[in-house]
Amino acid sequence: MNNITANYGKSYLPTQGLLVYRQASNSHHGHVQAFDVDPVSGHPINFHPLTEQESKQLAKILTVEKEKKKGFLRLNGLLPENVLYLDADQGRVMWYTPPQQRHLYFIESLTIPNGIASLPALVWLASKNYLFLFALLSAEKPTIDTPLYYAPFFNTNKQGGVCMGTVSVGIRQSSTLNEFMAAWEESFFNSYFSHLFDEHQPVQGNIIQLWQRLIDQHTDFPLDVLVTSPFTLKLLTGYTDENN
Repeated sequence: MNNITANYGKSYLPTQGLLVYRQASNSHHGHVQAFDVDPVSGHPINFHPLTEQESKQLAKILTVEKEKKKGFLRLNGLLPENVLYLDADQGRVMWYTPPQQRHLYFIESLTIPNGIASLPALVWLASKNYLFLFALLSAEKPTIDTPLYYAPFFNTNKQGGVCMGTVSVGIRQSSTLNEFMAAWEESFFNSYFSHLFDEHQPVQGNIIQLWQRLIDQHTDFPLDVLVTSPFTLKLLTGYTDENN
């Protein structure tokens, strides 16, 4: 099983602050005071006019942050054919994956062995903070009105949201589009399936027996067990983490 917790965010401590003074009668006139932050008490100390060197350091920091934002979800070449929707400003991507075989992991109490199983085509919608997942009847690229089915997995709800538990997806602010999609797929398939929730039954019939059979017999995924959802690609483009 791959280690998917390698990329955690770094901690930052406050070291300096700025105060902007403006004239009450003229907001275009003012000056900037800088101060340091005491590393022990956290209180502001050493108030002084902003120096030229401090101005250059601030400009450098702001430039780096701007470039990071511009780099998030950037393309390395042409837009991948499996991308269905991209909103780089909001940090959201929708893509699909064809039927495939993946190694899956289950908690011991489910009595499903870990192993390789066949999956249907899937539609993914993700930001840095959430993942929605649905299934398709056809292996063909879906259209805006293609009916979506519930993803036939544990850890999913009626809205298509995926519960990732304590798994760290490792999305970086500088992640390219391909890195972003790969990180979500690897994190999802390398996490442990553990539970059903929200009274949601994602397949017709017994989901435990379904995955036991798929892993034991290595058969194609039976599309007739998929459950119709009320969603289409068009509806998903308006989804946010509030829908999860």
